[in-house]
Amino acid sequence: MSESTRTAIAANAKPLKGKTILMSGGSRGIGLAIALRAAADGANVAIMAKTATAQVNLEGTVFTAAQEITAAGGQSLAIVGDVRNDEDVIAAVTQTQERFGGIDVVVNNASAIDLSKTEEVSMKKYDLMMDINVRGTFLLSKMALPHLRASENGHILTLSPPLNLAPQWAGRHLAYTMAKYGMSMTTLGLAEELRDTGIGVNSLWPATLIDTAAIRNMPHGAQMASAARSARIVADAAHAILTSDARACSGNFFTDEEVLAAAGVSDFSGYSMGAAEADLVPDIFL
Repeated sequence: MSESTRTAIAANAKPLKGKTILMSGGSRGIGLAIALRAAADGANVAIMAKTATAQVNLEGTVFTAAQEITAAGGQSLAIVGDVRNDEDVIAAVTQTQERFGGIDVVVNNASAIDLSKTEEVSMKKYDLMMDINVRGTFLLSKMALPHLRASENGHILTLSPPLNLAPQWAGRHLAYTMAKYGMSMTTLGLAEELRDTGIGVNSLWPATLIDTAAIRNMPHGAQMASAARSARIVADAAHAILTSDARACSGNFFTDEEVLAAAGVSDFSGYSMGAAEADLVPDIFL
């Protein structure tokens, strides 16, 4: 992040005020944390997610997320939809445009995970990951492009890892790795394709485990969560990216630590869920 960008953000305490964000997923976890951080600025946040009713072991719905966004100071729009479905995505883009008058930011947050080895993963789960992670990211970005072009500072931010081609990541969980790297390939390709449009296209990934329902629902989840950080660190990093100059910030595969360090943050201990910094568990793909 450039010094001029940091100065501009400091001069404007709420740089996302009045800006419109369309996010896939976001009923809970990292997506919701990003939405609430933007809402604190007074942003308009449209959440498109499938979760219309509460689920066992998963708190939050698209409607409770919208309520939290409003309570945090933003304007909200709850959209029940499936990012795998063309009609749902087109409708979400249209509804967001009609409600708020434009789209300034797309956050590709929706993602499915299965860390099974190749022999164990079902093709149904393989297809789910490919459809949500890769196709969904491509589709939502594609359909929002006309509106992002009209924005003064359009951004696409995808929650996906750096393209680390060390064989260990494909070897550990090939299906999931391909699905997440497909999201990252979308960042790589769109950043180059849109280079002359002024739209910033970036990926963001946590440097450590993040305390989410997905982590807590895994075997030994509570223990893992205690060695993780709060989703607030990803939200603060996303805020820094989305308030940067899109023309000067594109084609990057950021970690949350990297973004915040560039913005002047040197102490990350306040984000820990309890563990000392040295005991935090690094996230995968790094």
